[in-house]
Amino acid sequence: MPRFLIVVISLFILSCNDNDAEQFIPHGSAIPKKLTEIQWLDSAKNLGRITEGQKVALSFRFRNVGDNPLIIQSVQPACGCTIAEYPKQPIAPGEEGEITGTFNSEGREGLQHKELTVAANIPGSGFQTVSFEVEVQKKPGASPQ
Repeated sequence: MPRFLIVVISLFILSCNDNDAEQFIPHGSAIPKKLTEIQWLDSAKNLGRITEGQKVALSFRFRNVGDNPLIIQSVQPACGCTIAEYPKQPIAPGEEGEITGTFNSEGREGLQHKELTVAANIPGSGFQTVSFEVEVQKKPGASPQ
């Protein structure tokens, strides 16, 4: 029995490769994915001035400049005032994609700086952020708080 255990452990150790730095394991998936590079065509936006209560559309464009398909695992806004949609299908090398969303300014008076965290099969931590800012003006006729 001990020899069997040694064989199993040896096979396990030998099956591990040293290319872990080139692989990405998305949340909830046991299938490694090769890393690729993302180039943001616009990663920071200034949406100007809006009136409190308005909803503003967001769009962040990117290009896969690596050699493998780009897989966006998730896009997490920093607060509940922003929702985001992202491509669920892999983006081929050389192709472009877009993350879209909406910012709801209800109850958000003043300068707002918000970030969205993008998780993908990219080098480093596997996370990058995009951001936007917008000046939210009080509704006309609204009383000061």
